[in-house]
Amino acid sequence: MSEILVRAEGLGKRFPKSHRSSDRLRSLGRLLLGGGDVDGQQVLHDINLEVKRGESVAIIGENGAGKSTLLKLITGVLTATEGTANVYGKVGALLELGAGFHPEYSGRDNIAMAGALYGLNRTQIAQCLPGIIDFADIGAYIDEPVKHYSSGMVVRLGFAIIAALKPDLLITDEVLAVGDESFQKKCVRWMEDYLAGGGTLLLVSHSMYHVQKLCSHALWLHHGKVAMYGDVFDVSQAYLAWHERRQAAVASDHGVRAGQEFEIVEFTVNGQDESPAPVLDIGNSLRLRVRAGSRERRTPVVLFGVARADGTPVYGVSSEMDAVALEGGQSSVYCAEIEFEGIGLLPGSYMVKVHVLDSEGIRLFDTEERTLTVRGESREFGLVRLPHRWVRFVGEANE
Repeated sequence: MSEILVRAEGLGKRFPKSHRSSDRLRSLGRLLLGGGDVDGQQVLHDINLEVKRGESVAIIGENGAGKSTLLKLITGVLTATEGTANVYGKVGALLELGAGFHPEYSGRDNIAMAGALYGLNRTQIAQCLPGIIDFADIGAYIDEPVKHYSSGMVVRLGFAIIAALKPDLLITDEVLAVGDESFQKKCVRWMEDYLAGGGTLLLVSHSMYHVQKLCSHALWLHHGKVAMYGDVFDVSQAYLAWHERRQAAVASDHGVRAGQEFEIVEFTVNGQDESPAPVLDIGNSLRLRVRAGSRERRTPVVLFGVARADGTPVYGVSSEMDAVALEGGQSSVYCAEIEFEGIGLLPGSYMVKVHVLDSEGIRLFDTEERTLTVRGESREFGLVRLPHRWVRFVGEANE
């Protein structure tokens, strides 16, 4: 059994110009004559990737970076212009919404058709059918034509089929972005079990929460080239830092913060002002410090907060709530610092935020945030560890 499931070498893809009839005819002529389309758009450049059995790799990058194109080249949906892509093993792919489904057929019929395409006989399909229907959980719609399905229902059915087949390699492109929250959780639990059982995953997602939760490695594509490849936390945090620098540059170019009454001058997390924030071990202390500028030397209100990576608020407190006066003296810059001793966050990905409001605490003027990763071993549920003790009732168990 091969340890390598995916090997891409020098992979490149160029799409011919086709928005005008003359472009299409010119491209066709070059193809017939055996030449390339030198005027086309190069969307992937010299991609080298090797995925071993049991690995989970996220492919991240901004829109148009070439993520979906790379998956299509690996699965054979598209043909590479340069290089090669080989897959060794059974592949389950969820690339585009509704891809592989016949819109006129019912969900039940599409299950049978998908099973046959994956090489299952009628008996095997019949055995898988109840589990697929149960996982998809779309009720009576299973016997309705797929063209009547919502986008979420299509994803439910597609993922349910893949879950039943348990392929050697699972390839997904933004699947979790379509389904509702309960189905997302079901899919994540299945993926975790799949990976724990030795499955291999290639995941395209803009959700750094899912990327960091499900994947051990990440490939960052930028303008069709590999910007970085390695440990998922190193790559995803570098990607988020790049986004923050780009957004700051755009804001500066457009004068967004110029002349603002209150603005953040500096925000540090455990003494570091660069992004991403440090990785904390569970139970460590978290210290947040901000320097806020005030154009008219009015004391601002500062609010510190912690949120889960998907945006779910965990905790927030402001200087106004705790009746804390910010230090500023004769300067136009005011400082605020807060420490969460032995922070009770459970392992996972979070965002720490600071908001600067006016002196009345009503109008928001500026916001900054940093990525925070809490690591450690825990089987507890939820977001935070609550102080607790087990009460022992001696002798009552035998009464």
